[in-house]
Amino acid sequence: MGANTFGHNFTLTTFGESHGMAIGGVIDGCPSGLSLDFEAINEELRRRKTSSDAIMSQRKENDELIFMSGIFEGKTLGTPIAFMVVNEDHRSSDYDDIKNIFRPSHADFTYCNKYFVHDYRGGGRSSARTMLPFVVAGAIAKQIIKKYNIKIQSFITQVGEYKKNYFSLDEVNEILQKIKNDNDTVGAAIRVEINNVPIGLGEPHFRKFQAVLAHAIFSINAVKGFEYGEGFNAASMRGSQCNDLFINDDGKIRTKTNHSGGVLGGITNGEQIYFNVAFKPIPTLMQKQQTVDKDGNEIFLNPKGRHDVCVIPRVLPVVEAMTAMVLLDFLLEK
Repeated sequence: MGANTFGHNFTLTTFGESHGMAIGGVIDGCPSGLSLDFEAINEELRRRKTSSDAIMSQRKENDELIFMSGIFEGKTLGTPIAFMVVNEDHRSSDYDDIKNIFRPSHADFTYCNKYFVHDYRGGGRSSARTMLPFVVAGAIAKQIIKKYNIKIQSFITQVGEYKKNYFSLDEVNEILQKIKNDNDTVGAAIRVEINNVPIGLGEPHFRKFQAVLAHAIFSINAVKGFEYGEGFNAASMRGSQCNDLFINDDGKIRTKTNHSGGVLGGITNGEQIYFNVAFKPIPTLMQKQQTVDKDGNEIFLNPKGRHDVCVIPRVLPVVEAMTAMVLLDFLLEK
């Protein structure tokens, strides 16, 4: 299995399966001499963790982060930073009944056909838990880009059929509880805004800023849609409506509007970068579903285990993490 490394200048290689011994990664290209805020890293991990809420998976992991290299007396050495989190609360027996079954909309079928062997416990390598290293690397990247005054914010804008400019977590929990009562799951969408991005990040053609960002976001489980700037709405606009006119703002050249979402020709133009991400419903739901086993026999699946109702809000720090890594990767290049 290849393609487990992301980035060019600031890179992350991840390892681990959902019910394996540990989840972890190796960060390379991190500048030396940085005093890391370990509490800030742990706070990002807490944002991603499950909670006591009934709408979330009841798997309880301590997620105690262990750094094995690359840091000395709280500062980065400029050498590879290896880290891991031990898996403690996995109940592999919950998956014994489905080890030979292809679960609807899961990666079991494709993994088995490509690699001929698949760790079915908790989804193995395709589990959302394997994104934990994204959050660790992203938390470090956030601390570095903060020196450039770059700020990343994410907002929940859609939960199933409900749409709003901004949903509070209490509102989200109320909606998700209704979905859980129906033994179902639901999709969602979020908006991300990045402020104070300098001009000049990105390269023409195959290293366009928005293309690398889209690659990063689509590397996250359950992502089904990505658009930046006006996105698909631009298809219904005229050029006279969509063009961002240049103005002189107290000696600074900028654009009057920002339909382009902060990117022109694949290069950041100094305006706010904003994008939307759509997520599919979590495929494991507490309902009987038709499927087949590895021999092609049609059967009905009755799932067990501990599962979320929706990817939000736990996915927000993952999206922010990948965004931060993209920004840092280009900043180091620039």
